[in-house]
Amino acid sequence: MLVLLAAAVFLDFKYDRIYNGLILFGIPAGLFFRFQECQWQGVFHAAVSMFLSFILLYPLFKIGGLGAGDVKLFLMLGSFVAAGRLLWMMAVSFIIGAVFSVGKMVSEENFKERMQYLFFYLSDVLCRKQWRLYGEDLIEDCQRYTSNKIHFALPVLISVMLGLGGLY
Repeated sequence: MLVLLAAAVFLDFKYDRIYNGLILFGIPAGLFFRFQECQWQGVFHAAVSMFLSFILLYPLFKIGGLGAGDVKLFLMLGSFVAAGRLLWMMAVSFIIGAVFSVGKMVSEENFKERMQYLFFYLSDVLCRKQWRLYGEDLIEDCQRYTSNKIHFALPVLISVMLGLGGLY
């Protein structure tokens, strides 16, 4: 699992995406290990974890808060671990990602601008009573769009390493 996550981090940083081939290799590998560990019950628990990750993360993908690769990465992670452990890994990943995001905003010196954008985005969503793609008006300005992005595969890897290391 760690090797697959490390490969995902490499791909995320080098190519700005996580290739489906890695996910299509990782999910059967996770299911195989779950079967070896707990037989069909393990596979069932992995399926529940994968379904839970999809249900929880798909809305974030739809509004642009997560990339498709990040959602698929958690699907792959769900094939290796039970739902309770996956939820912890998700929570810790988002906390680490938030720390990385704040650090990036401070280093890019655009913390105030990004917080204002978030406030106006949320206000617009509440007024219209309809979700829209976060950052859609920034897509044309590639510099601003990419300056506000983090590679989320790294917080996921760190979270998994902390979890496997016994910190949660």
